[in-house]
Amino acid sequence: MSAMRPTDARDLVRARLYSSEEEAVRDALRHLLRARPDARVDVAVHRYQTEGLSLAKAADLAGVSWAQMREILLEKGIQPRLGPETLQDAEEEARVLRDFSANR
Repeated sequence: MSAMRPTDARDLVRARLYSSEEEAVRDALRHLLRARPDARVDVAVHRYQTEGLSLAKAADLAGVSWAQMREILLEKGIQPRLGPETLQDAEEEARVLRDFSANR
């Protein structure tokens, strides 16, 4: 008797649960990040460092407040970049903060 192979994204598409492997992977990641808030924070910190996300965008991605994200960065020894670099960044930060406040 041969060992059963693990289920992968192709199986989910073939079973018509998803229209594409990409859709299956996106859904799996969404569920993983919902179930593991620590992973959301780690991804937000990584993207803050490597992609130059603003503090507000990183906080939104992590699912925490701006102040909490600032504290998380400081606890990890990362000096937060304060203040947007462009007017577009400032407007985006204001939008993210408004949305976050409205959803709390």
